[in-house]
Amino acid sequence: MSAQPASLTHPGGSSALDEETARAELYGLLSQLYYAAPSAELLSALRVAVTEAPADGAFLQEPWQVLVGAARELSDAAIAQEFDRLFGGVGKPEVFLYGSHYLSGFLNEKPLARLRTDLDRLGLARDDSMSETEDHIAYLCEVMRYLIAGDDVAVCNLTAQRDFFATHLQPWVLQLCDALAAQPQARFYAALAQFTRAFVAVEAQGFDMLD
Repeated sequence: MSAQPASLTHPGGSSALDEETARAELYGLLSQLYYAAPSAELLSALRVAVTEAPADGAFLQEPWQVLVGAARELSDAAIAQEFDRLFGGVGKPEVFLYGSHYLSGFLNEKPLARLRTDLDRLGLARDDSMSETEDHIAYLCEVMRYLIAGDDVAVCNLTAQRDFFATHLQPWVLQLCDALAAQPQARFYAALAQFTRAFVAVEAQGFDMLD
């Protein structure tokens, strides 16, 4: 999970290079926020992030402002407690973060096996230090960040991004957002779900333009 909190800016940019950098940073941010309760450093960076888009009416501006606002309103401890209530605890969590759950109704099922096959084709494998399975939303966002920002042009290209997104994220991530939005105790993570939904919509629209 390697996005740099210090580089957080408002999503958007003035050039294609800026846009690709912003996309990679946002996937990295989502990866960090969904993987664990955010660090004090990450929250500090998020609270001072720019919230005005370069152009009026930018689609991500409002959900980004809501997310930054939630970070500013809540303490580090409150956000950590919310993460634990929603995703942690003993037994079944309030909200699952695994694609297999939404695609098949069970964990560690065929969608995970297919994902592992595709990751192997991309030359990627889960780090042994990571306790979660590869279909965790954080892992998938980190793969997308790599496919955007990585140096291996054989796999780090728009076609690979589109295919991975369409196969392993798009079919279920909105269900995750719905699950978070339905949780009455979710404040910061409801805002994160709202931003995730908007960001995924922008990504899907961009990939559709490649066809």
